[in-house]
Amino acid sequence: MSVLDGGFADPARDGARSFRAVLEAMARPGTEVMPEPARGPAPLSPAAAAVLLTLVDGDTPLHLAGAHDCEAVRRWIAFHCAAPLVAAEEAVFALGCWDALLPLDRFAIGTPDYPDRSATLIVDDPAAGRPVTLSGPGIRGTAAARLPDPAAFAANHDRFPLGWDAILACGARLMAVPRSTAVLPQEAV
Repeated sequence: MSVLDGGFADPARDGARSFRAVLEAMARPGTEVMPEPARGPAPLSPAAAAVLLTLVDGDTPLHLAGAHDCEAVRRWIAFHCAAPLVAAEEAVFALGCWDALLPLDRFAIGTPDYPDRSATLIVDDPAAGRPVTLSGPGIRGTAAARLPDPAAFAANHDRFPLGWDAILACGARLMAVPRSTAVLPQEAV
């Protein structure tokens, strides 16, 4: 795959549709959405590539973790997004599989005066995860989902309004779990 490949076919329209998909996922935690197709180099999933093309640019510091921190992904991001690659502590966005993103305390969670100064984790191809029940803003009643580490998501919610937000990309689909979402193991419901 060439570094020139994999962008949106129609950047303006596809970017707008993908932005709408990401907004829908953040507004309705646990709901799977499908952004416009995008193709990046391995190990990027199509959904993670679409998120990068939609949300990451020259003003959004990005941290790459694990297998995602490879030359092919770095070159693709440089060409398509121009995002500065930074250490985890400086990241506005962080990309990697769940285990590669650990430990999570490296990422910004905002401050009491500026809770918006936190990181968004793009968890690419998360492990199957364990079943959880989600509740909170944007969810009518409750929603079922699978998360790689329910305890980490529950602890993150306990810090609200501080904490990181998460976008979980799997293949061509994604879902989001913002810090405002309460997470309970399904057996506890």
